[in-house]
Amino acid sequence: MTVEMKPLLQLAITISFITPIAQGATSSSALSKTAPTLTLEERLKARVKRSPAGASTSVIFDLPLTYNARVSRWITFFQDKPWFRDWLERSSKYMPFIQKELKNSGLPQDLAFIVMIESGFVPTAVSHASAVGPWQFIKPTATRYGLTVNWWLDERKDLKKSTLAAIRYISDLYQEFGSWYLVAASYNMGENGLRRQIQKHGTKDFWKLSQAGALPKETTDYVPKILAVMMITKSPSLYGFRDVAQFRPLDYDLVYAPGGTDLKTLANKIGVTPKSLFDLNAELNHGYIPSQIDQHPIRVPKGSMTVVAEHFPKRGR
Repeated sequence: MTVEMKPLLQLAITISFITPIAQGATSSSALSKTAPTLTLEERLKARVKRSPAGASTSVIFDLPLTYNARVSRWITFFQDKPWFRDWLERSSKYMPFIQKELKNSGLPQDLAFIVMIESGFVPTAVSHASAVGPWQFIKPTATRYGLTVNWWLDERKDLKKSTLAAIRYISDLYQEFGSWYLVAASYNMGENGLRRQIQKHGTKDFWKLSQAGALPKETTDYVPKILAVMMITKSPSLYGFRDVAQFRPLDYDLVYAPGGTDLKTLANKIGVTPKSLFDLNAELNHGYIPSQIDQHPIRVPKGSMTVVAEHFPKRGR
């Protein structure tokens, strides 16, 4: 059975979909005995009422929300994975940045969960298909949407640049397919393959295409995965993730550094760890700007501009 709620921007959904694992074993037979005529939505509301004291049940979604067996299965899968807590913790640092860019472009902010599924917010992530960065762009798509990829610079790893490229790509996909689920599916399998399957089966319904076996297994699971992480992240305690560490949202200053700048040397100069500076500038493949480059913008920790200006007296701004 599927429950689907059509999107309304900033719609407050006051129910959360939770599995028995998160709240203890509540059998379907027990539910049916207490309220045999309850709809699935009413049963889910009843589960929320039994959630731990103080847990918030007010959740905002701006993508269509579907709850079915596939989504439930992926919720259970993620609940059982210790590394998913790392994803949740990193989301507090990177999600606000990504969602701000999506909002500024008039796109649903929940599209940011694509990044969670694609890379777990790791800027240097590389897939078996050689897709790179937070949004996992393959090189042809990256260059088509304005990202530079060469021996010293890979803008697929830059969160802001790759997010802006993803926004352009997603906007084009939505213009063609007119469905956020199909946007996600085409993002995963490629628009050409999806276009052929839509024409073959005569439908633009993601679930119907999935049931017909028209999509690769990875794509069939892709939308349920996004919905699962979306639901867990918005109400982690309801799914068994309590006391999740919160990081300060990503913020930085931008400075133009001259060719020859080495990030490790600069990190030592301004008193931060090399890793923190590498993470801010993951697009620099080797951790430095080649000497033949006149200048290149780099990101430095917020508040460090004074020290950086001393290091680059003619370039800092």
